[in-house]
Amino acid sequence: MSYQYKEGLPTSVADSEKTADVYRKVTWRIVPFFCLCYLAAYLDRINVGLAKLQMLGDLNFSEEIYALGAGLFFIGYIMFEVPSNIILQKMGARLWIARIMITPCVRIVVASSDLLKS
Repeated sequence: MSYQYKEGLPTSVADSEKTADVYRKVTWRIVPFFCLCYLAAYLDRINVGLAKLQMLGDLNFSEEIYALGAGLFFIGYIMFEVPSNIILQKMGARLWIARIMITPCVRIVVASSDLLKS
């Protein structure tokens, strides 16, 4: 059996092959998920631009009004992003991401029940 030396400790070629195999499996499982996440983030970012096409015509917005609204949206986004990251660090990713996924569902339920009352 051949050995490779790394930092003074011998490791066998079989161990390095196992490590490469693990990296290959992890890569095939994680990279597609990251690609889907990137696609979702990209679609979220371009959504404001796509909304512009409909709003300008349907609501008779001028370019200045749209730019003001988009600017205010991003200012609010920046103001709330820092506290959100601080809370994320204190609570942990598992709880914070679960909260992010549950909150829109609660809003939909509340809005639906409000529509049923009226």
